Amino acid sequence: MSCSKIFSGDLPELTYEIIKYFQNDFSTLHSCILVNRLWCRLTIPLLWENPFSAPIKNFNFIEIYLRNLNDDTKTKLNDCNINGNFLSPSNTFFNYLSFIKYLNLWGFVFSVESWSQKTVEISRPKNRNLTLINNFKRLTQISLFKMFIENEVNLHNLDVEIFTFNSYITYYNDIFKLMLQNPNFIHNVRNLNLYINGNSIVRNKSEYKLIKYHILQITDLHQNLKRISLSYNNFTLYQSLLLSKDYNCSNTLNTIIFYRIDFKGIVNLNKIFEQLNALESVHIIYCSSLNTGFIQQIISLTKPFKLRSLFLNERSQIDESLLLLLQESGGYLENFECKFGHNYSLSFKQQILGSIMKYCKNIKFLYSCEFENTIMYLMLEFIESMKQNLNYLTFSVFNDDIFSNNNNFEWNSTIIMNLGQVLPSKLEYLNLRLRIKTSDFEVFLKNSQDTFINKLLINNIEGQDILLYIKEYIMKKRRVKYLAIMDYFKNTPGNTNNVIYDSKQLFFLEDEVEEFRLYDIKVQDYYSMVVKAYDFKVRN
Repeated sequence: MSCSKIFSGDLPELTYEIIKYFQNDFSTLHSCILVNRLWCRLTIPLLWENPFSAPIKNFNFIEIYLRNLNDDTKTKLNDCNINGNFLSPSNTFFNYLSFIKYLNLWGFVFSVESWSQKTVEISRPKNRNLTLINNFKRLTQISLFKMFIENEVNLHNLDVEIFTFNSYITYYNDIFKLMLQNPNFIHNVRNLNLYINGNSIVRNKSEYKLIKYHILQITDLHQNLKRISLSYNNFTLYQSLLLSKDYNCSNTLNTIIFYRIDFKGIVNLNKIFEQLNALESVHIIYCSSLNTGFIQQIISLTKPFKLRSLFLNERSQIDESLLLLLQESGGYLENFECKFGHNYSLSFKQQILGSIMKYCKNIKFLYSCEFENTIMYLMLEFIESMKQNLNYLTFSVFNDDIFSNNNNFEWNSTIIMNLGQVLPSKLEYLNLRLRIKTSDFEVFLKNSQDTFINKLLINNIEGQDILLYIKEYIMKKRRVKYLAIMDYFKNTPGNTNNVIYDSKQLFFLEDEVEEFRLYDIKVQDYYSMVVKAYDFKVRN
């Protein structure tokens, strides 16, 4: 079958899958709209499925939604003496409201609030009746959310993120009440992300009780929840909802993510996990108090604890009981990050790494930070043993004060000169956040010349210029598909005592970018390519 037939509409399912590949590339999606009617019809839903999560400053898209308001609601808004295009008759080609699949409540509240404020400033630049303005904002929020419900939006993801209880508390409670009055709206949500800022809740106990009551009710409405993410320190609230007698997802929930949770003093964890009959994947990311109190509850489970991700940092407060967890669940572990810092002894680090090497044979994602050289050789040995599975690899200096420790030079050389020999033949992602000497780097490039890296990131921290070596060994041999290079250095002008840190990126050098493009290598912004812990939490 010719390509012309495929893209002319004979196989719209295949065309959709191709367009969906650019789901997060908004500029490409906008171009797809202009190809033909079929492409436009397939692309528009992708552009409008997650409107309140994109970090934008232009909120005019809200007016397109509001054009679908009924006449009664338009009259109420008009009574606020606020003028706008949204009061005009609807003339849209698509029912944009029906396309929403991902809804972030904080993003929704913030976006509508920002749009309302701007609309008020344009419409009433001098006459400011605060009561009238607040009524307009609240009515807009409620009216828009009611339209989502009335259009039978098929939500896949719901993010309940509450950062503050001061200015937005009324809006949140309005939204929660609408959800509870219309349970079908969230009945089929598959992914639920809860982030409740406990520090703000404590300031007002009545607000805490109301929010807790609403969230418990909303969670109990879910019938088909597959994945839940629990973020930050308010675990007592999360624990109560997971142990609720009305909790309906014991036989559907297969993934649970703990992100920056403090497990200190938490009990009954075993009861939570024992009742989750379909649980296949547990992710622990930058959590605290991962010590005896927590781990004894986990290893006492009668069911397998399928720990897929374990990200540790200097605040994890681990102890030797972690060795028992690795022995019990290490066979399931696929993603591991270690940032121990200087809080742990050399022998303890050796024990942890020894257990990882012994029990964790399926690591795909590895993030390794600064170790003593004796430990680093063990880490390199571990990487070589994981060649069959390893796909994402990061090496980074640990200390944020990256210029204070001169010993890093020796540690960096150990990595760079030996890493090339142990890499697999293909990597999806390699990020080197190191101080790099050109002589060491050339050794690395020669030793790794049989490795293809889809995404190569280099953050050269006060190192030497490596661009010529990149061109010789990487560019000309087409050994990567995406490349990002950033030089990070001290920039202290004159005799000032203030130390200024600065950076420069290959991405901003147009001539260099064009040269790499001729070899089919796309130079990217370093920060946009970095796989961060939060991104990892979102995608699992």
